[in-house]
Amino acid sequence: MFVSELMKYEPATVAPGTTLADAARIMISQHVSGLPVVEDGRLVGVVSEGDLLSRVEIQTAQEKHSWMRAFFLPGSLAGEYVQTHGRFVRDVMTKPAISVTPDTPLAEAAKLMCDRHIKRLPVEWSGKLVGVISRADLLACLARHLLETTDPFTESDIKHHILATLETEKWAPKSGIVIKVADGVVDLDGVVVSDQERRAIRVVAETTPGVKEVRDHLVFVDPTSGLSIPVA
Repeated sequence: MFVSELMKYEPATVAPGTTLADAARIMISQHVSGLPVVEDGRLVGVVSEGDLLSRVEIQTAQEKHSWMRAFFLPGSLAGEYVQTHGRFVRDVMTKPAISVTPDTPLAEAAKLMCDRHIKRLPVEWSGKLVGVISRADLLACLARHLLETTDPFTESDIKHHILATLETEKWAPKSGIVIKVADGVVDLDGVVVSDQERRAIRVVAETTPGVKEVRDHLVFVDPTSGLSIPVA
């Protein structure tokens, strides 16, 4: 899937000269956590809730004054003053804006949001802002997929699907797992070398269409000591 399939078109925007009061009102009324900042049709930055967390008006600005910083880094202190006291979007916005294009894969956009700890990404095309994609958009997409129904497999299909999936996964044991299926109930027997491996095998079984219950009889064998420990 690509960003173009989930992005919202014609998002609310602000200009660098927009007051912070107006930007905050727009965020509240639009139920969004951030706004693209546009000038002459081009994306120049983003203003978000995070940019407004440290402010003198609500007594959240933290003074970091020291004689060393004042002597060696006076510019950084001045920049912090603008961030905590400025009244316009241009004073607090994050720039340059981190953005994606409509043909960016969703996986890449999601990783970018996670890595940069951001909730929304502007979408650019040919230098113009064309939309926004957010974590909420990804969550809505996930919810739709989780609610999708699939025709249940027969009991033989269930067993075949689980074994075939385990065969393709690099983390999965390639032998030693015994699977029994009866009335939609899957019994798992065999040996695993970690709790993560056990949980992953359970997920494979639980997400197979037609499975009503998974009963875990797997035995954990410590690879260091060789001790066998039944999994509760």
